[in-house]
Amino acid sequence: MKAWSRWQDWVTLVAGLYAALSPFWTPSASGAGLSLIVLGVLIALTSLASLARPGLVATEWLNTLWGVLMFAAPWVMTYTQERGASWTSWIVGVVTVVLSLTAVPASRAAHRRVIPH
Repeated sequence: MKAWSRWQDWVTLVAGLYAALSPFWTPSASGAGLSLIVLGVLIALTSLASLARPGLVATEWLNTLWGVLMFAAPWVMTYTQERGASWTSWIVGVVTVVLSLTAVPASRAAHRRVIPH
């Protein structure tokens, strides 16, 4: 697998950026904004690492973790009453988990492949 070519990582990158920027158009009074920004940036950065180094299997698992935390954030940070922020967390969380898990086999294959220098 070539660097910068896995579509799952591109989608999670966009999802992470969307989550990180969403407090600017969905302002909130609780911990929603900070949660969305921090977890969105973590998802975006991990996705960038996966794109640059497709054989790093750990980045797919990290993105899975960030996605689970993003999904749980509305309940943990108590912002379920804020519909826009909650739905953003839930959708970005599910998309990140599903796509990161589907990218694990390709990442493992890239990890196992010996690339001649």
